[in-house]
Amino acid sequence: MAIESILKNEHCEWLDVEMATEDDLAFLHNRYHINNLLLEDTIDPNHLPKYEEVDEVKFFLMRENTDLERQTLNTISDVSTKLSLFVLPNLIITIHRMKSKSIREVNEDIEKQPQLKEILSSDQLALKLALQVMKTYDNESQHLMEVLDNMENEIFLKNTNQTNQIRRLYKLKRKSGLNTRILNISSDWINKFHTLKLEDVEVMDLIDKQKDVIADFDHLNAQTTNLISMFLALSDQKANQVMKLLAMFSVYFLPLTFIAGVYGMNFDNMPELKYPYGYYGTLSFMALIVIVTFIYFRRKKW
Repeated sequence: MAIESILKNEHCEWLDVEMATEDDLAFLHNRYHINNLLLEDTIDPNHLPKYEEVDEVKFFLMRENTDLERQTLNTISDVSTKLSLFVLPNLIITIHRMKSKSIREVNEDIEKQPQLKEILSSDQLALKLALQVMKTYDNESQHLMEVLDNMENEIFLKNTNQTNQIRRLYKLKRKSGLNTRILNISSDWINKFHTLKLEDVEVMDLIDKQKDVIADFDHLNAQTTNLISMFLALSDQKANQVMKLLAMFSVYFLPLTFIAGVYGMNFDNMPELKYPYGYYGTLSFMALIVIVTFIYFRRKKW
């Protein structure tokens, strides 16, 4: 079976289940009398964060941020993975589908503090796991902000206008939006930590962390939207510069083309064709037109 005992003291036991099978869920139901509907929620990959309480079992369904790079960013599963947390008297059960960063880091932190390991209660352990889940979004927001800063430097300082820039910006916006959605929905289970035997100040640390991360992602969403708008405006400006250059060449060559067209007509009665210096005079007149047009453009600072 995939059930592992990570921590056990006189106040708490921590059981962890990775890639739970039907046999694992049946064992948990029979051994700890956990409702089957709650256990079924743990194997649904796209389930939203929530909190439920049945008898003495308090069920926190969290979602932690994942580092996996998905090509499509359509659902919350593309940026996060479930971490199910059952809190029973003197017992914690965590269930997850893949390796959990939060569980690993909390376990490492407990191992570094032998005294804490002996006195940690199930409610305190649940709070540590929840804080670590929020920290994964904090790390993600910092990473995405660094990516955004690099893209901004490429666009404005290095003056690059690559076609894939808009795709990268759109992907960044989608990822940021999905994370914001998860964090907003997570308010339900975060507020339910008041039902545990914890001090209000401890629960407020968790609520404050959620608010900080939401504010970071809101700022990131706004910055990404602004950068997309500026990138499109910059692309339009460059296109306008090209059109302006083409228009200037047209102004130069339009009168010249007109003159060449007039004297290219095959009429017998064209007196200018008899002039011995007509060819050079026409070229000089064309050159004069170019010089006058150039001086006019310079004075207009075009």
